[in-house]
Amino acid sequence: MEKITNFINGQYIEPSNGKYLDVFEPATGKVYAQVPASGLADVNRAVEVAQAAFDSWSNTSLVNRTAILNRIAERLQERLDEMADYESRDTGKPISLARSVDIPRAITNFRFFAGYVKSFELETILEGDNSSNRVNRSPLGVVGCISPWNLPLYLFTWKIAPALAVGNCVIAKPSEITPYTAFKFGEICQDAGLPPGVLNIIHGRGDSTGDALVTHHQVKAISFTGGTATGKTIAGKVGRMFKKLSLEMGGKNCFNFRPS
Repeated sequence: MEKITNFINGQYIEPSNGKYLDVFEPATGKVYAQVPASGLADVNRAVEVAQAAFDSWSNTSLVNRTAILNRIAERLQERLDEMADYESRDTGKPISLARSVDIPRAITNFRFFAGYVKSFELETILEGDNSSNRVNRSPLGVVGCISPWNLPLYLFTWKIAPALAVGNCVIAKPSEITPYTAFKFGEICQDAGLPPGVLNIIHGRGDSTGDALVTHHQVKAISFTGGTATGKTIAGKVGRMFKKLSLEMGGKNCFNFRPS
């Protein structure tokens, strides 16, 4: 049985506590892999290396940053069928759907933000003859991205791509129910030349790993997609810490998986 591992500082490493969760294949109800049940120590390590990488990444020229994002898109394109197979096994959706929607949209996410970020890095607005307003957008630092189970790589990359494009370093936590394409995404980033520490992928449950990420004092912003109740809890914690927060919540995609 394959063991999924965390991706920290450009390397695949086991959780510090040695604990794992079973990953079930919906089509069969059988366990096909194990995913880390990461704890605070793993989140701390990821934040530490992300902070160390931030100065270099945020000062990398826009041309070079966007070139890396485009290479990530190219590597995803090259592995489209493979990643679609992984997505289908994780979610139970038809392979045809993963090939036509999920993975292509993940590719588009990186290509889109690699282009879009060039249009708003700096703005100058003239105010009459003697004054002007200048808007200079700058990265925050280390940010946390928490994505759901229903569109695993699609929404995972929808969060990561813009954060990386503007120069942030990212700690990403995919759903522990559908972790495999996020696990393999680390390889793609390595192949594309993304510097170590810029993207770190931590696996685990929301009430432990996710909570450690949300409440970490050195994580400057949180992006979360998932259930309304969880979003409300996150908003309460993040609000008290005056962090930036993006929430996408809803309940139209019901899920009730009970493995036999």
